[in-house]
Amino acid sequence: MRADDNGTHGGGAAGKRSGSILQQPKAVWAVAFACVIAFMGVGLVDPILKPIAANLHATPSQVSLLFTSYMLIIGIAMLITGVVSSWIGPKRTLLTGLVLIVVFSALAGSSDTVGQIVGFRAGWGLGNALFIGTALAAIVGSASGGVASAIILYEAALGVGIASGPLVGGLLGNVSWRGPFFGVAALMSIGFVITLVLLPKSPKPERHTSILDPFRALRHRSLLTVGITALCYNFGFFALLAYTPFPLGYGAIPIGLIFCGWGVGVAVSSVFLAPLLQRWIGTVPVLVAVLTGYALVLVAMALGTDHKVVLIVCVVVSGIFGGVNNTLITETVMLAAPVERATASAAYSFVRFTGGAIAPWIAGKLGETVSPHLPYWVGAGVTFVGVLVLLTGRRVLAHVDEHEPASHSRDEALAVTAGDS
Repeated sequence: MRADDNGTHGGGAAGKRSGSILQQPKAVWAVAFACVIAFMGVGLVDPILKPIAANLHATPSQVSLLFTSYMLIIGIAMLITGVVSSWIGPKRTLLTGLVLIVVFSALAGSSDTVGQIVGFRAGWGLGNALFIGTALAAIVGSASGGVASAIILYEAALGVGIASGPLVGGLLGNVSWRGPFFGVAALMSIGFVITLVLLPKSPKPERHTSILDPFRALRHRSLLTVGITALCYNFGFFALLAYTPFPLGYGAIPIGLIFCGWGVGVAVSSVFLAPLLQRWIGTVPVLVAVLTGYALVLVAMALGTDHKVVLIVCVVVSGIFGGVNNTLITETVMLAAPVERATASAAYSFVRFTGGAIAPWIAGKLGETVSPHLPYWVGAGVTFVGVLVLLTGRRVLAHVDEHEPASHSRDEALAVTAGDS
């Protein structure tokens, strides 16, 4: 299997470990740098939600649409990333995504209304989908120090980006709520130039993919089960991510530090804890356990909404559960159904993102009009539904542990991890 067939590489970390993670050509470092900035987008705006609301006279539900538009477009765009890459090639797809991120993040920083920011975040999401959907293939295709080293570098970029996004957002947001948007535009501009210059042109795939392939893939109950489970998790996750800054009530830097702790939990647990638990217990049992744990964290937040210490601890702990879930559920997607991995990825991403996109808005609306506790109760309930869905499909997913464990197939799963977190 070639990396340009589906945005992944079949070599895996199980392949021969030649070279060091530091022994990579400049092209790999260029894409890795851009990956760090792209992954920052997950939590970058979290610390500035309250400042945006205060400066633009917006409600929590209105501000939360920054997440909704971003996720909705990513979910829809995932249906076409493979099609675009198969026609214009991975490098051009990568650069197109970078240009869109630069343009729309700068436009968001120049906005005067929440509606404008919401719209520009949608364009940002399109760019992110095109970039992330192609980045892993670009790194692996340019690696010279061994595929395993390139995959570890990609993992490191993912972890650094997720963990640093809230922190960078907090630091720049402490100066102005516009700061994080302009910061991303500037950094991605640098990433575009070095990627354009250093990344060699990659060949186009021999076969053009169809936009209908992901919908056909969802006929497989195993893949549909994983998609709906991820949708329910995403609902709970984005209810927590988009709403929690409001009951916390802190400024940009404290919020950034809190969610930096969450990002560290995601990064560490996804790389180290997930493979360990998978070997000990098995994929589906671990997923059931961590999703149940995540739902219980949301219950604790619902009960302790008025206590900031409870919210802070729960945010950090949720990152640990979320990291394990992200790694194992995305690897399960790769093995769930007898379809090409790129097609499975597109189908899964479409379901989880488009279905979960409404969660931030619902959370904000419930919190501002009914009760500040209710967003967490609803998030916990939907996450529990995901546990039930997973349990009903455990037989059709029993085969996933017959394949390589997480530590040996990470390269095939990371292509769809970026938007999880």
